[in-house]
Formats: sequence, C-alpha cells, structure tokens
Amino acid sequence: MTQIYDRVALIGLGLIASSMCHAMRRAGLAGEIVGYARSPETRAIAREIGLCDTICETAAEAAKDADLVVLCVPVGAMAAVAAEIGPVLKPGVTVSDVGSVKRTVIESVGPHIPKGVHFVPAHPLAGTEHSGPRSGFAELFDGRYTILVPTEGSETAAIDRLADLWRGMGALIEQMDAEHHDLVLAVTSHTPHLIAYTMVGVADDLRRVTDSEVIKYSAAGFRDFTRIAASDPVMWRDVFLNNKEATLEILGRFTEELFALQRAIRQGDGDHLHDYFTRTRSIRRGIIEAGQDTDAPDFGRTKAAKT
Repeated sequence: MTQIYDRVALIGLGLIASSMCHAMRRAGLAGEIVGYARSPETRAIAREIGLCDTICETAAEAAKDADLVVLCVPVGAMAAVAAEIGPVLKPGVTVSDVGSVKRTVIESVGPHIPKGVHFVPAHPLAGTEHSGPRSGFAELFDGRYTILVPTEGSETAAIDRLADLWRGMGALIEQMDAEHHDLVLAVTSHTPHLIAYTMVGVADDLRRVTDSEVIKYSAAGFRDFTRIAASDPVMWRDVFLNNKEATLEILGRFTEELFALQRAIRQGDGDHLHDYFTRTRSIRRGIIEAGQDTDAPDFGRTKAAKT
C-alpha cells in the first residue's frame, strides 16, 4: 500500500486510535504517527509499548504540522480539543474524528476549524468492550464499515484521501449525512447498548436471583448483554446525551414492540410470537450474509469481528 499521509496525529489513545496505529503501520499508510492522551498514565503506557512514533504532552503539539488529525476522544470532549488545536492547524490539513454521533460533533467542532482546513467527520463501525492503548489490534477494521460524513464545503480530494486511508486499514466505506447517520446508529448501536445496560441492571436488582447464579448460569443472551454493557461508560454517556432525539425515537418504537409482545405472551398468542420471531430471524441471516458476523458457535466473536 502507498503512504497516504506524511504525519498523522491521533488525539486520544484508546481502542480505536491504537488499532489505527497498528493498521496504518501494517499497510505503511503514514510516514509518522504522533499521539496525545489527556491522562499521563495513558501517555506512559503508549510510550512503553511504542504505540506511536512520538507521544506528545499536549494536543496542540501533536496537531502541529500534521497532515491528518483524528479526534479519538469522547464526543463530549471534542469541542475543547478542537478549540485547543485550531490555532496550530496548518493550511490543507484534514481534521476527522471517530465519534459515534455526528450531528453534535459537527456543531461543536466545526466552529473551531480554521479556513483552509478540511473537516471530514467519520465513524468506524468497529470495536470491542475493551479500552486503552493496549487494547488495539491491526485487524479491528478489516471488512467493517467506516462511514464518512462530509460537511458542507468538504473538498472531494480530502474526502477521497481519507477514504483511501480507511480502505488501507481494511475498512469498507459509505457516506451519509449527519442526521441519517445518527438515526441509523440509534437503531444498530445506541439503543441496543441502552437495552443491554438495562438488562444487566435488572439482573442486579432482581434479588431473587443471586449474583453467583447470574454469573454461573449466564446463557448466551445474557452473556451478550454483559459484554456490551462492559463498554466505556464515559463514551456511552456522551453518545446518549448527544444523540438524544434519535435514541428516544427508537426507544419509543422499541417500547411499542415490547408492549405488543407482552400482550401476545399474556394472551397465549403463539402465532403472533412465531411470526414476529421468524421475521426478526431473517435480519440476523442478512447480517451474516453481509459478512458483518458469522454463524459460528462462538457467535462470530473472533478478535477481529467484535463490535
């Protein structure tokens, strides 16, 4: 693969940023990778494991002279980071992000992007429940979608260059507008996470089922909920606060469906339950056919396939 950027700056050094480091190095996509994390401990770990070529002491130091700056911090922190790096961004640099919400990122980061700088938000649909600079691996993005959400005035050349980087890291590329992205993710990611957190909370509150029983007898469904609910609480707090309209809309639809299923169970309506489960089963088959999971007994959770 050809080098795409001379200097890439990653602000925030968690799972996504550390995986980007490994993936860019695997394919030789960046001449130099520099990084910054707010926590001194995180910076120390990143230096210890040689995650980046250089670990900087400030976000501005990392962003200076970069050809690509990627904000890999929680959505709620992006405005402050953008305000810090804005004055040092060189003309022609591309600023992107990896946030799970796009409308509020554009609203909060956009005002800090100087004229002559390209702002191309993005969202890699890949991850695990792990976090921190040690959690990344080069294969995380292989065969997974990254959604680019160009802003008004984003230049085609800058969009195409960023798309080439993500393709080089193994990703499939789609483009969406911010509103549609946030609605799609409310369905496919945000609301399922909220339901998972709720189900694990219910198990914790249901004192007739002991903690040891929950742990020992976790069948596949509950085990899946606990995996999802182990995700970074700061990141997910910010996701829900910044995508509240779409999430509340989907939660309303979910509540209606749940009430219908409650009624079917209460009334012994087996036909309704069978028809509903048959229809929803086909969606799972579609996910497998699209290559976004496997039907293996381990539920497709090889290290590179977790989401």
